[in-house]
Amino acid sequence: MTPPSHLLHTEEEEAVRAAVRALLTDHCDPATVLARTESDQACDRDLWKALTEGMGLAGLLVPEDRGGQGATHREAAVVLEELGRAVAPVPYLTSAVIATEALLGCGEAAADLLAALASGRTIGALAVPLATAPGDAYPLARYADGVLRGEVTGVADAGAADVLLVPSDGGLCAVDADRGGVTITPLTSLDRTRPLATVTFDAAPARPLALDAAAPVALGLRAGAGLLASEQLGLAEWCLAKTVRHTKERHQFNRPVGSFQALKHRLAQVWLDVVNLRAAARNAADALATGSDEPDLATALAQAYASPVAVRAAEEALQLHGGIGMTWEHPVHLALKRAKADSLALGTAGRHKEALAGLVALPAP
Repeated sequence: MTPPSHLLHTEEEEAVRAAVRALLTDHCDPATVLARTESDQACDRDLWKALTEGMGLAGLLVPEDRGGQGATHREAAVVLEELGRAVAPVPYLTSAVIATEALLGCGEAAADLLAALASGRTIGALAVPLATAPGDAYPLARYADGVLRGEVTGVADAGAADVLLVPSDGGLCAVDADRGGVTITPLTSLDRTRPLATVTFDAAPARPLALDAAAPVALGLRAGAGLLASEQLGLAEWCLAKTVRHTKERHQFNRPVGSFQALKHRLAQVWLDVVNLRAAARNAADALATGSDEPDLATALAQAYASPVAVRAAEEALQLHGGIGMTWEHPVHLALKRAKADSLALGTAGRHKEALAGLVALPAP
């Protein structure tokens, strides 16, 4: 069956994919990612610079007249697919999508900061727990006399951020991460390619960007959840391709293990899941880009489906690689950790199913 034409990739999107994949092939191989997770600096600054200053990808969601590339969520989704395939340790989702989308909802007060994020020379992070789903409550800092006080735990990529966007009782505020009054304490994270931290504000100087934080934060979380499905798609596709290749090359009883019927069935199920995830992720990206077909519904649908598929694909990849898949040197564990962490990020599948049921007026009995 031919998919709807609006869900197919355009020539421009495929060109973006080819350029990003070539860059990641040269600068983000599994050995490099593994070495990065064992270092004190989780974020690969050189790779980030190549993606942003070199290719202009940090500003895809930002209009040209505001310092960006004037592209859409569709192009950003393609970038995230490739970053997901490589489990790339860069803050693209948190800075170029979530923080940028939140700033787009702040109007002219955030114009200079938005241009800085679009250039890639400044990294932003929205100071809410990564587990927060669109529509969920999140902690608010206390704002008074130009300073913030409070604490937020589970903030993704806070350690790499130059500026933090902080929801407060006085609206959405911008805080320089290296200013006095800001303490960032790293947490032990399952996925070390997207580290978490607790951020404490103790009379931290802040600049208000919007009188009400709810609307810009909602935009950021929705875009993040919708495009996270594309990252999970890229990860699942890599797991499937890597596993198929291994089962063709690995022999037992003088036959490729991939010829055994039980393994064929398992891989066929993963393939079917990935195909369906591709449709859901593309639909979410297109809905966010065009504003049509109910972006909230498309996002909830994609996230309700994406997390279980990505986790299943990574688990099958680890198991079907046999003993070598259990070793630290093999990259499949990086994919499994990212898949597990993503399944909790921006709302669990169960949380999105609840949202989906409400949107279509079919709540659970």
